[in-house]
Amino acid sequence: MTTEALLAGKPFMLERFPLDQKNRSLQAWDSADEYLLDYVNEHHQDANRILILNDSFGALCCALSTQAFVTVATDSFVSQLAYQHNLAANHLPVDQVRIIDSLTDFPEDIDLVLIKVPKNAGFLQQQLAKLSMLDADIPVIAAGKVKEIHTSTLKSFAHFLTEPTTSLAVKKSRLIFSKTSAKKQLSKFPTSWALEKTDFTLTNKANVFSRDSLDIGARFFINYLPMGKKPLNIIDLGCGNGVIGLMTLSKMPNANVTFVDESAMAVASAKQNVANNLPERLVDCKFIQNDCLSGFESAQTDLVLCNPPFHQANAITDHIAWQMFLEAKHVLKKGGELRIIGNRHLDYQDKLNRLFGNCKVIGNNKKFTVLSTIKRS
Repeated sequence: MTTEALLAGKPFMLERFPLDQKNRSLQAWDSADEYLLDYVNEHHQDANRILILNDSFGALCCALSTQAFVTVATDSFVSQLAYQHNLAANHLPVDQVRIIDSLTDFPEDIDLVLIKVPKNAGFLQQQLAKLSMLDADIPVIAAGKVKEIHTSTLKSFAHFLTEPTTSLAVKKSRLIFSKTSAKKQLSKFPTSWALEKTDFTLTNKANVFSRDSLDIGARFFINYLPMGKKPLNIIDLGCGNGVIGLMTLSKMPNANVTFVDESAMAVASAKQNVANNLPERLVDCKFIQNDCLSGFESAQTDLVLCNPPFHQANAITDHIAWQMFLEAKHVLKKGGELRIIGNRHLDYQDKLNRLFGNCKVIGNNKKFTVLSTIKRS
C-alpha cells in the first residue's frame, strides 16, 4: 500500500521497505520528518547543497530534491532501495540526489546538514566526528522523537560541533540546532576486543550490533555451529561483525562462507575480522551488502546460519525474520539446512514448521533456542 504524505505543504507518495512486509500500517515517514522539513522550508529555502544523514525511507531526500542538490548518506542497503523507489515513484529528478554509504567521506561543498537521530548513539557520534572535519559554521539541524533525544545526545553535539539548542516539542518530536566548528574531533571507532576462549580479536565499526562485546545470543549460538571437513557453501545471514562466520571458518577448513548484511559497516567489519584473524581464509569468503538474500541464485547453498533481528529501527516487527526464512529456503539445495538462534518467546519453531514442514530444537536455555530445519524438496 502506497501512502500519501504531506511534507512542507507538498504531497508525496511514499512506501516503506521492504515492500512486501506484512505490517503495512507502518509509515515511511514520521512527525520528526515533518517538523524538520517545515523548519527548512521556512528558514533555509536558499540552501543549495544539502547533506542528509539517516533518512530511513527517503521522505527527506524526496521532499528536498526539487529545491537543492542532495547528498543522502546511510548505512542501510534497504534505505538505499527505498530512496531509489520513492524518487522514481514521485517522478523526482534523480540527478539531483547522490546516495552514499556510511563508509564514504562526506562532501565538503555543502551549506546545510540534516540528521535524523539514529537509535545507535555510537553511530551518531561517528557521524558527528565526520562532520567536525568539515569547514566551520555549516548549520546542522537534527530531528528525532522526544524520547530518543537524551542529555547524552546533546553532549555528543557539544563535543563534536557547537553547543546545541533545542526546539519546543511538536507531535512528540524535537529539533536540535548546532553548527560545524573549527575544532576537529576524532571518533573512538572502530573499537576492538578479544573474543573469549579464542585467539581472535574482533574489530567493530560504529553501527555494528553489539559492537562493544560478544552478544549473549552469539555466545550461545557458537556452541551449535557446524564443524568438519565437508566443502560446504555456507551463508552467514545478518552477519554483523562476522563472528558466527569467522568461528565457522575456524571449525570447517574446507567451507566457503558468504557474509551478508544490510549494513555497510557490518559487512566491512566482518571482512576486516576475517582478514585480521584468518587471513588465509579470505579466498574462501564473499562479503555482500544486501537486502537479505534478494537476488541470490536458487538451490546453491548447503547451510544458512542466522540470528534474525526482530526490529527495524524503532519498530518491533517479525517481517525481516520471515523474509530471511523465505529467502533461505530459496537459496538452499535440496537437503540443505537453515540453522538459527532466536529468543524463545518469538516462536520461530512454528514459522519454520509451516514453511519447511519440519523443525527441531538442537539447543536451548532460559532465553534462547537454536533451531534446525531441512529443505526437503
